[in-house]
Amino acid sequence: MSSIRPTADTGGEAGAPRVSAASVQRSVTVLALVALAALIPLLGPPVALRGTGEAAAPGVGGIALLRTVLFAAVCVPAGELFVSRLVTRLALGVPGASPEGAPRSWAPAAAAAGFVAALGLASVVATGNLVPRSLSDMDIGGLYQSRDGALALLEVNAFVVLGLCALSRRPAAQVWPLAAVAVAEALRAHPTTEQSPLIGAGLTLVHVTCAALWAGGLLHVLRTLLRWRTSAPGEGVALLGLYARVAAVLLAVITATGICSTLRRMPPGTVLDQLTTTAYGRTLLAKVLLVAAVAVLALWARRRLRRAAEPLTAYSPARAEVVVLGLVVAVSAVLTAVPVPIRW
Repeated sequence: MSSIRPTADTGGEAGAPRVSAASVQRSVTVLALVALAALIPLLGPPVALRGTGEAAAPGVGGIALLRTVLFAAVCVPAGELFVSRLVTRLALGVPGASPEGAPRSWAPAAAAAGFVAALGLASVVATGNLVPRSLSDMDIGGLYQSRDGALALLEVNAFVVLGLCALSRRPAAQVWPLAAVAVAEALRAHPTTEQSPLIGAGLTLVHVTCAALWAGGLLHVLRTLLRWRTSAPGEGVALLGLYARVAAVLLAVITATGICSTLRRMPPGTVLDQLTTTAYGRTLLAKVLLVAAVAVLALWARRRLRRAAEPLTAYSPARAEVVVLGLVVAVSAVLTAVPVPIRW
């Protein structure tokens, strides 16, 4: 008489997919992190402005939230393009590298989110940098007649093109609309009334580009590692190591351009004072502390990658690193919304 092994309880009808506790926990964690990332731009400006005597722009929390979404929408496809190049180098440099494909692209969804955020920011510009109450408040035609309006329209159109490129057979073409958004953000952050605006825009362009590759690249590397964990663990470790080497260069460039931009807006003799007495300085200080935490997590992951008996244990600190990088993106958005203490 043959025995029949009991099958796992599916908790429903036969053949129904079973939802594991780990997947539920992962989904809840993601939702909690998204909520936290949304609270930072909404609540950050009032906290940073408290006691400084500076006036906040109308709807500053909403503007910071929209800019957070816009920055994240740039990071995701930029990271995917960056890691795809790393995977190509990996396949050429590691004999026998044969990972079973890349994870599903999030670029189309990111482009849609970026389009909505850019459209919201353009509507603010169309009402004279005020929060629109109705369609009649917006001067759409006036967008073509101002520098800020033209840049806002450029970002809206760039995200439309980005979505089309992401859905096309040549996703590498996404680099052009992404470059357009980065240039528009760099020019917007440095108006013509500023001293040497092109130098400031150049520093911001390099800073934003490297930051997008760093944050978006790490996110896509972790997604790739999760997909390769069983099929190609060795290639996953090699990919993480290759990313870590490039990320070290990106961090150095981000630090250098950030210091230069700070000294352009805060004369050296006033930096320490403004870090605690102005909203811009307080937000900048929070960003610096978060970047320092990211650097520590990156060193921890790299140490595990080199010395641990199981190199894939570097996945845990790298996952914490990408979470903190998400917070850095949110704080960076707040930094663009608070008053800039320009003193010449």
